[in-house]
Amino acid sequence: MTTNPTGQRPADLPERIRHWIGGELLDSADGRTFPVCDPVSNAPYATAAAGARDDVDRAVTAARAAFPAWSKLGNRERARVLYRIADAVEAREERLAALETFDSGLPITQARGQARRAAENFRYFGDVVVALGEEAFRAGDQQINYVVRSPVGVAGLITPWNTPFMLESWKLAPALASGCTLVLKPAEWTPLSASLWPEILDEAGVPAGVVNIVHGIGEEAGQALVDHPEVPLISFTGSTDTGRHIVRSSATHLKTTSMELGGKSPVVLFADADLDAALDSVVFGVFSLNGERCTAGSRVLVERPVYEEFTRRLAERAERVKVGLPADPATEVGALVHAEHYARVLEYVEIGQQEAKLVAGGARPAHLPEGNYLQPTVFADVARDARIFQEEIFGPVVAVAPFDDEAEAVELANATEYGLAAYVWTSDLKRAHRVAHAVESGMVWINSHNVRDLRTPFGGVKSSGLGREGGAHSIDFYTESKIVHVMLGEPHTPRFGAS
Repeated sequence: MTTNPTGQRPADLPERIRHWIGGELLDSADGRTFPVCDPVSNAPYATAAAGARDDVDRAVTAARAAFPAWSKLGNRERARVLYRIADAVEAREERLAALETFDSGLPITQARGQARRAAENFRYFGDVVVALGEEAFRAGDQQINYVVRSPVGVAGLITPWNTPFMLESWKLAPALASGCTLVLKPAEWTPLSASLWPEILDEAGVPAGVVNIVHGIGEEAGQALVDHPEVPLISFTGSTDTGRHIVRSSATHLKTTSMELGGKSPVVLFADADLDAALDSVVFGVFSLNGERCTAGSRVLVERPVYEEFTRRLAERAERVKVGLPADPATEVGALVHAEHYARVLEYVEIGQQEAKLVAGGARPAHLPEGNYLQPTVFADVARDARIFQEEIFGPVVAVAPFDDEAEAVELANATEYGLAAYVWTSDLKRAHRVAHAVESGMVWINSHNVRDLRTPFGGVKSSGLGREGGAHSIDFYTESKIVHVMLGEPHTPRFGAS
């Protein structure tokens, strides 16, 4: 394999990334592989098994075989397993961060945070499933009705390439807590950290077949998982176009789906806001994780009295953001995940220069002649019909536009097909609540950046997705509810035909 020229290559990288099916590391049934590249050199460092229909079928068979025993475990027993998984993840924090940084281009400090968050997902859902009660309804003295939950069966999980390990844990934890077995299809651009799951799951005592991992290209391995008749549920995080395709494909078997899709989230900043705090939040919100985050505040709408000042200060901060090698602890923005995605982001930068005023960034930093690097980029005076205002870029690029009053702010905030997140900055809390209620999005933060409580529902409206996960909402998604009606007295049924 090619040696990464920067010196950031972690020790003991695998040369082959294989499927994990029924507790075994396996090659693809047809022997096919695909190359995996790192975003600093864009050179292949490993090959991954290219899963197809036969591999997905093997994984589903293993998951179905493991389902009866796993689903019958008590909630407390499953929770203990989840706690052990969390311990095993935390014990590998530095290794996980190094692999994630190398594979995805995330700055090392932010990759460490993802490892900790992944462990917390397992602890949290272990707690949820133990504490979760079931409902009962009393109808006078005559009848009592109660609800029982049962796991859906084999869950199909398809995860994205941004913060891959953490987002895998976000789906794995509630699926396992609910009693489902599963097949995970990691993103093909970033499969490296997923290669640690087998040893983590073994160490935690997860029975063989409960978790199965099939690597591969989305159009083949992902499609086979979506099409499989014995996978009744699909949880997907990724692009809106792919989500639409999955929903259409899932309709054949009437599968339950949860779609966490794209975003073009507005930041609505009024003149009475704490501009220093808002500036910190905007810069972090759109440039952290290399701008490759669905909830990024990528449209900044600023009330006109402070528009010029705030735009100038935002541009100055963007120019000072430290772009560098992902493994350098001083780096704030690393390398974009893949050469193909990098080219797409650069195309939007070119489009933006025809549509608006470039006030910061827009080019590769001079000290980084190779790799997928872009200086954080700010466009000002962006019109509502501009592509950079309307379309998800998924990189360190932000569009700034002015507004004159609250009504225009809400109208501009809602002027895209997306509705995942929104951020409101004002010292007038009455106005903050009005705007939060009027903005079409699944989540709103007031005077805050993206600080998320795991108990809360996560998801969007419009083209940003279907359904909600998070807290008890995740358990609802991975389980079926059955109502049992019990007559306590004598039944008094109309006696048709008795006379």
